[in-house]
Amino acid sequence: MIRPSKPTPAHNGPRIQGAKIGLTLASSLALAACAAGPAVEISTPPPSIPDRFAFAPDTGTQADVAALLPSADPAFEQLSAMALAGAPTLGEAAARIEAARASGRRAGANRLPRLDADAAITATRTNPAQFGGDLPDGIAFDTERVSYGANLLASWDPDLFGRLAARERAAAARLGAASAEAQGVRLALLSEIAGAIIDWRTLAARQVELESDLASAERLVSLAGSRERAGIAPGFDRVRAESAAEASRGRIAALASERARIAGRLVTLTAEPAQTVLDRLAVPAPAPSEPPAPATLPASLLANRPDVLAAAAQLEASDAELYAASAARFPQFTLSAALGLLAFDLGDLFSEDAIVGSASAGLLAPLLDFGRIEADIDAAEADKKLAFQSYRRAVFTALGDAETAYGLVAAADRELAAATREASSAQRAASLAETRFNAGLSNFLEVLEARRAADASGERRAAARGRALRARILLWQALGGDGYRPDTP
Repeated sequence: MIRPSKPTPAHNGPRIQGAKIGLTLASSLALAACAAGPAVEISTPPPSIPDRFAFAPDTGTQADVAALLPSADPAFEQLSAMALAGAPTLGEAAARIEAARASGRRAGANRLPRLDADAAITATRTNPAQFGGDLPDGIAFDTERVSYGANLLASWDPDLFGRLAARERAAAARLGAASAEAQGVRLALLSEIAGAIIDWRTLAARQVELESDLASAERLVSLAGSRERAGIAPGFDRVRAESAAEASRGRIAALASERARIAGRLVTLTAEPAQTVLDRLAVPAPAPSEPPAPATLPASLLANRPDVLAAAAQLEASDAELYAASAARFPQFTLSAALGLLAFDLGDLFSEDAIVGSASAGLLAPLLDFGRIEADIDAAEADKKLAFQSYRRAVFTALGDAETAYGLVAAADRELAAATREASSAQRAASLAETRFNAGLSNFLEVLEARRAADASGERRAAARGRALRARILLWQALGGDGYRPDTP
């Protein structure tokens, strides 16, 4: 005898449904795992850096990085404070930070549930002819109907495979990069202001030397004129002396164009009127000094340079984006629910029968996309390789800048020492030439040539001191600064 199958109890229905859903999810995961392929691996070994700088001073040198700046100069203090308060370049950097911060907030919000609300009034009119010409007796319907509705809608992506979390990490890394880039803008701004002020003070020192040259040349013109009028010297001596005086006047006049260039540059850097800049530059400053170059290690340089920190953050962001692109191989789950009111009479909108709702769980798994996801992964791989090479370039740029700056400081110091010795020797030679001339042991031409050499050596010494101070600003910038904060005037 064939017995009928035993009916399934009603309480087993949800179990069977759950088993079907679980089987469907497992099948989708298996298919997605087959399509996923091997994990993406991009090697990013840390760059090999030397133990010390080749041009750095003896490690026993005790010096402070902050001493490389002209902090004792009132113009630097005041103009730096103005620039940090209102420079357009810093304003642009701050705006980029705000944009990166907003992107980070959006990436973080994408991982949280979303709740929306809507309300609608819908009026419809139906043509009875669409149901045929004749309707059975007793059947009728409204051709015009108005419905009232309001809904709360909720949705959430659980992010089981970390795609959204990876994008949040990428956004956070980009915020770090924007902050480091802003610090780099600040560093460059202070360096340019310091360099411009050193150039301004150097022009003042050169003018002092040139005015001394002019005074000496005018004295020789007067002497040559007196000898010419006395008939004991030819007029040629006076002409030569006047030529030397005119040369000094020409060099003094040329300084005005350099001052205009420096003042204009400071106007751009500080976003202040030219007269304000000139007033600050007119404040007397103490005599500059040449502080020793501080010894540091390349590893310390990498920890302080904003461009290296920004490149490292960009590399971190590209790594997170690569993870997010790879996670697109796996299924995406979505949970959603809706709770609302629906009534065809406004008075019934808040009745029990008007309550409607739904809940759903969605699954989207890539099966056949003809290489779209793999193309996105390839692009993310290329972006990470590019970010890694950019990081390596930033590291070696920092090392190169530091080596160059250390070398420039050493060379400029040697040049300044030689220029100082030259100026001292030339001044002694000029004094001896005048003494010999007054004693009748040499001619006027020897005095003129000795004085011309002495005058030129003084200006060269002033220019050499300016280059030595300038080299220290480059070293300060190359070492990543020291968190300098000028006082607000």
